[in-house]
Amino acid sequence: MAKDGDVVSVHYHGTLDNGEIFDSSKNRGDPLKFTVGGGQVIPGFNDAVLGLAVGDSIKVRMEPAQAYGEKNEQLIFEVPSDGAPEGLKEGDRVQLSNGAPAIVHKISDTSITLDANHELAGQALTFEIELVSVN
Repeated sequence: MAKDGDVVSVHYHGTLDNGEIFDSSKNRGDPLKFTVGGGQVIPGFNDAVLGLAVGDSIKVRMEPAQAYGEKNEQLIFEVPSDGAPEGLKEGDRVQLSNGAPAIVHKISDTSITLDANHELAGQALTFEIELVSVN
């Protein structure tokens, strides 16, 4: 049974409420390896693995609070469009001067609206998780 401090390997398949797949270890071939309780994965994912035995599978839906949190409106902000890279368009991913990632939300003649929230913030996530190994 997986417990805090164990290093586990899991295969997972993550979907949004509309059925869209946002991530899957099955596409990469290698399982995800992490320490249970080590803060390496979102809280709901960590909690879903607790108590599983090797070979067990679980399907769990997580509200935003157990996933990437609610959208933080303070992380949506405008910057002047002067000096913006040529060809920048809405939906592009950019890196801020502090190294944080952001998504271009809106572009006007004078400003660019950026969203530095995690792209899955504010969304419920459903994971199908299979425990592959416990060390």
